[in-house]
Amino acid sequence: MSDPVRFLTSLGQALSAAALYREGHPAREKALDQAWVQLEALQKLDPSPNFSFLEDEVLYRQQALRDFKAWDWARRLTRAGVQRVEFDREATREDLSRFLSGVHKKVSTGQDDTSEARQLHRPSIRFGAVSLRGVTADLVVETATTEMAPYTLEDEIETIAWIHGEVQSTEQLPLAEANAVVRSLSLAMHSQSRMLLPLLQIKRYDQYTTTHATNVSVLSMALAEFVGLSPKDVREFGVAGLLHDLGKVRVPHEILVKAGALTEQELAVLRKHPVDGARLILAREKNLDLAATVAYEHHILLNGHGYPRFRYARDTHYASRLVHVCDVYDALCTVRPYRDAWETEQALAYLEERSGVDFEADLVQAFSGMMRLWTNQRLIMAEDAGRPARPSEPVFYSGPADGAAPPPPPPPPVTAIATTTPTTTASPPAPAAADAVTAETPAVSPPPDASPA
Repeated sequence: MSDPVRFLTSLGQALSAAALYREGHPAREKALDQAWVQLEALQKLDPSPNFSFLEDEVLYRQQALRDFKAWDWARRLTRAGVQRVEFDREATREDLSRFLSGVHKKVSTGQDDTSEARQLHRPSIRFGAVSLRGVTADLVVETATTEMAPYTLEDEIETIAWIHGEVQSTEQLPLAEANAVVRSLSLAMHSQSRMLLPLLQIKRYDQYTTTHATNVSVLSMALAEFVGLSPKDVREFGVAGLLHDLGKVRVPHEILVKAGALTEQELAVLRKHPVDGARLILAREKNLDLAATVAYEHHILLNGHGYPRFRYARDTHYASRLVHVCDVYDALCTVRPYRDAWETEQALAYLEERSGVDFEADLVQAFSGMMRLWTNQRLIMAEDAGRPARPSEPVFYSGPADGAAPPPPPPPPVTAIATTTPTTTASPPAPAAADAVTAETPAVSPPPDASPA
């Protein structure tokens, strides 16, 4: 008997016990203990397992489990709208107990568990509905129309705008406020029973720098979590994503919002922002070496092209490669003065096409799977967002999701994340003449000015 089969067998027994006995009953606790032991055993082989239930079929990571053909619990879960279950590596026995209670309520009454404890608890075990699309029967996690994130992010946007203003006027980074924004964004992402990606959509071109910092922070934390990094590393990646473009505070406003092509002189000014950002961060806090490294490296491609140029060839930091994927994706999906925003699938197709050339292949695979699996929402900003006046309530819409996520790649070594500082970061060289950020590519490739600057 395989580990997924053992776990599902114990899960069915625990669900049956939950239907028969009250919480705390010895029989219910014994069934919970057995299910927890089997989940721990399964996670030694697969840290983030997921299952889908389609009437008479049970799928483990999109592979049918023959032992569970016509499994009674598959039918009951499917009819109750519990058609997909995802487990994070951080799941605890208490999380499993909450999950069983929530699923039992869903199956027996058709209602979700809306208790305060469940709403406030980090969803390390997520469940929901899926739909079938197309002849290939790809699985897609649907976005419930009533399950919108209770966050407008208006306070976060105002804080980021204030941080940028402080750095611009004083060259001092308000670190406490930056950390507070990242914590708040993480709460917004985990505020529901499933992961949400609350991404901002601009309504004015001069909102780009602020909203882009927010979106890249959200996407970086989501991807870091998706590939299995620790909560501490996820937060550090979030701070790095938030500050990756900090050097743009030294770029004249008219260059940032210019509708036409930039001149060579303007491009030279713009391409100083990675070096300026790294210096601004290190001037505030030497322990922010990860954020400084990402600020310096986030425009350097996997093949070594981009800017600034290293004096000696070397690989960029894993965090820089991860943030680079998130940075390019959000830039492509955001309307700019010179082009319309790309659709999600168009942007993912570009990342996949340039995988292994501009972007690390494993990260692109994980990012594409994540975006097709987790809820992707764009919050449309009000005209005055980022100004002292508070914006109005945002409008939500869900991004497309056209396929099931592939298994994430093995988590990378993270022992050096907080300690490794490339020698070029501490004293970055002046930027050399930059290569084009993207090469000539087939139909899905953006025009030269579509890549993020």
